[in-house]
Amino acid sequence: MRRLAPDLPEFYLQPGEWRIVRSPSILKTVLGSCVSATFHAPRLATSAMCHPMLPTHSAKPLVRPDKDAACRYVDYVIREIAHQFDSLGATRREVEVKLFGGADVLASSRKNPTVGSMNAETALRVLQDEGFQLLASRLGGSCGIFIEFQTGTGEVLLRKLSGMSLPALAES
Repeated sequence: MRRLAPDLPEFYLQPGEWRIVRSPSILKTVLGSCVSATFHAPRLATSAMCHPMLPTHSAKPLVRPDKDAACRYVDYVIREIAHQFDSLGATRREVEVKLFGGADVLASSRKNPTVGSMNAETALRVLQDEGFQLLASRLGGSCGIFIEFQTGTGEVLLRKLSGMSLPALAES
């Protein structure tokens, strides 16, 4: 795999973590059934990436959620990142969003939706509800991926971890 910029600071996101940066950096993570959304606002020189594990947060409306715990959920963390970009003065149209993961890495004979497919569907719905347009996505499949996000340019490199081929990259 080609390195994007070996001299930049690197941050590895564990499941349930997210990070927003205001200077060029490399954000990395490994995905299976989890999803990761990258956000890049060139005008503001600001980028973010998240690694949520579960589709929806079921907080009671009047109860303030524990933010660290809530960021494990796709719907919550995407809305939190949207709020952060709002506070910086970004418009939804200027934020470049890419979405990855949601694989079915565990074989299942059940016909129920998998965590991977539910994570992907939730991310797509919430991004649309929040007014973001996807620039690119790679969702589904049956193997995990390693992603490396160069926040200065918005470029994302993917590496298949094992098993079968990746689904084709969808560009909007």
